[in-house]
Amino acid sequence: MARLSYTELIEKHVKILQKLEYASGLFSASKKEGNTGYDKSWLRDNFYETLAFEVLGDWNTVEKTYRAILKIFLKHEDKIDAAIAQKPNASYQYIHARFHPETFDEFWEEWGNKQNDAIGCILFRLGELETHHKRSILTDEAHIRIVNKLVKYLASIEYWHDRDSGMWEEDEEVHSSSVGACVAGLIAVSKIPSVIVPPELIEKGKETLRSLLPRESERKFVDLSLLSLIWPYNVVTEQERAQILSNVSYHLLRERGIIRYKGDRYYNKNIDGVSEEAEWTFGLSWLAIIYEKLGDIEKAKEILKDEIAIDTREGIPELYFSHSPEYNDNTPLGWSESLFIVALWEMNERLEPVGE
Repeated sequence: MARLSYTELIEKHVKILQKLEYASGLFSASKKEGNTGYDKSWLRDNFYETLAFEVLGDWNTVEKTYRAILKIFLKHEDKIDAAIAQKPNASYQYIHARFHPETFDEFWEEWGNKQNDAIGCILFRLGELETHHKRSILTDEAHIRIVNKLVKYLASIEYWHDRDSGMWEEDEEVHSSSVGACVAGLIAVSKIPSVIVPPELIEKGKETLRSLLPRESERKFVDLSLLSLIWPYNVVTEQERAQILSNVSYHLLRERGIIRYKGDRYYNKNIDGVSEEAEWTFGLSWLAIIYEKLGDIEKAKEILKDEIAIDTREGIPELYFSHSPEYNDNTPLGWSESLFIVALWEMNERLEPVGE
């Protein structure tokens, strides 16, 4: 691959990411014509996919996506009302994490549908857009009403000790990454005057974090998802942040990405599932962003070069097989594209020729 500057890499990957957008404003997780199911829209993926457009100042794209997400919640308002009235006792009663990108319908096949972080991340970005970036996303009474209901929804499910499937849509446990997303979301929307967030609702989540961190869950000592608590959520102490970075780098960092956790069976090359975990590409961008924000430019630059080295003509893959140049079919992955763009953009030396 030809040597490209940061600016040229950004231009390349923005074009790739833009191709994943539907007319509705929602983004598919990966290419629309794929057969892996990643043509669907995940709430969480749309949150991460629009971060690139934020740093680029493309507010039209960001606002269109979040207005579409608000339409999703309004379409399923009756379900949210039912969950507020009575705490759900089955996963299908929770707000689902995946939706049809054009009809906004839920997908009903068996899935890890209890994903509390998906609600937390949307509240977090809505709060940030309204109060920090001064964007007008909540433009009418219905928007304010549904955001207040999402707060009540998190209270009803008792998010601070609710066992959910988390970022990886797998085993139900109390996950630090899910609790932290909800804490960050509640803090963010509490700054909107028309949104009511009881202070104790935030404090209960903080108490869980202090008791569980630096672990991801009772079962998992370290997990890639913990990086979200450092950035973008910033809900950890300085000591917790240092421990998470140390644990992720020591236990999970690999040549072409970061494994999600020890024993991850998803695309695991070894039939026993104990080793040969897949290497997730966006982990490298995530680390680069964090180190850049902490002021460790050299470390960020070093990690970003590793990410550039695994770029392909199609874009950034979801993952590489363990210790292999082979990557899976979810290429490009929108989430990976976006974090790569953010990492490149945040580096001051973006005009310097990098990589091969």
